[in-house]
Amino acid sequence: MASLLRSSLSFAAFDASSAEASSQFFWKPLEPPKIGNSSLNLVRTSNARLRIRGSVEEKHTPARKASKEPFRLTRKLTENERQVFEEEGQVLDPFQELEYRFKRFKRKNYVENMVDYQNLAERQSPKFMVIACADSRVCPSNILGFQPGESFTVRNVANLVPPFQHGASETSAALEFAVNSLEVENILIVGHSRCGGIQALMSMKDNADSRSFIKDWVSIGKSARLSTKAAAGNLSFEMQCRHCEKESINGSLLNLLTYPWIEKRVSEGTLSLHGGYYDFIDCTFEKWTLVYREGLEGGSKYAIKNRALWS
Repeated sequence: MASLLRSSLSFAAFDASSAEASSQFFWKPLEPPKIGNSSLNLVRTSNARLRIRGSVEEKHTPARKASKEPFRLTRKLTENERQVFEEEGQVLDPFQELEYRFKRFKRKNYVENMVDYQNLAERQSPKFMVIACADSRVCPSNILGFQPGESFTVRNVANLVPPFQHGASETSAALEFAVNSLEVENILIVGHSRCGGIQALMSMKDNADSRSFIKDWVSIGKSARLSTKAAAGNLSFEMQCRHCEKESINGSLLNLLTYPWIEKRVSEGTLSLHGGYYDFIDCTFEKWTLVYREGLEGGSKYAIKNRALWS
């Protein structure tokens, strides 16, 4: 199926300068979440605090303590302190920094926005489901600024979506819950530069006997590998991987349509499918939307719209 998209989804021909200047593409705030039948307007103030207006009465109350125990922040060790630890043969606890970060989050985020978190504790109604890579350099919430309750996220090696016929997986289970229970309105697949999973896919030998979980998993993207070899086989391995990183996103978008309940909602216009590519080398983000309907130009059911390059 991916070959049907090749002409319309050709990224090699995508020129950032022809994308109508990236400055025209502005991020739009997400729709306010609903608690029960009431809409809540979350307003970010200058010091990044959230206030709730509308159905919940806005009150100014003294800050409450997060616990009965005295609040203590664990600070970072200085280089001199680290050197002393190393000279004395003591092992640095990596959780010390995590403890500091958690307590900072609790004091700066949770306590100051306790009403928001209490509302989220009762119900979540995200507008987005995000499928991203497990790579430690690619955190969707950090890159795209998702706040708690805005995105239902699943991460796997190479941000792949197996077809419906593949059977149960953590990704298909997450899709079922996000679409059928949470009724998200958007699914966004986020790929990225220098993806180790795609490098493994492109390095696979044809008809090789696989005894690796990684190879078995990334083989889901074989169609993207084949189309990459056909379109960019004369390029360097690095450039082939870059091509496949984007091609595999389109393959996963098409795989989404093999799920009957996803195809139904897309056809009805209640669910939209999007691709995204994060290049952490120069910090840019490409975004596009898959169009799926009968009678498109050329007799295809698939097309791409709303391409944008954020830089």
